[in-house]
Amino acid sequence: MTLYLIEENVSSEAFAAIMKNPQDRTEHVRTIFKAVGGELLHFFVACNENTGYLLAEIPDQESLAKVVWAFQAGGGPVSIKATPLMTFTEAVDVMKKAGSLGYRPPAE
Repeated sequence: MTLYLIEENVSSEAFAAIMKNPQDRTEHVRTIFKAVGGELLHFFVACNENTGYLLAEIPDQESLAKVVWAFQAGGGPVSIKATPLMTFTEAVDVMKKAGSLGYRPPAE
């Protein structure tokens, strides 16, 4: 599974609805990830940005698209960005492999 940092910017209308009826949406959102075989690890809110940050494991691109499109279809977010993450150990391994590819920049 791939670890993703998902950044969700919430619309003014959605924020107004949350303010009228404050509630912890973590468990509801967790069920969305479980439905695609993933797992919501953490759900954070940045109060000064109307932004939610979700850290989740998702099995593949199709499952990621299902989650993102379900959120967008719900009308709350105005934008969603999903960034795949890797541990530093994984990054070192990838760097070693990338270094052996023999890429050369174009000549001037």
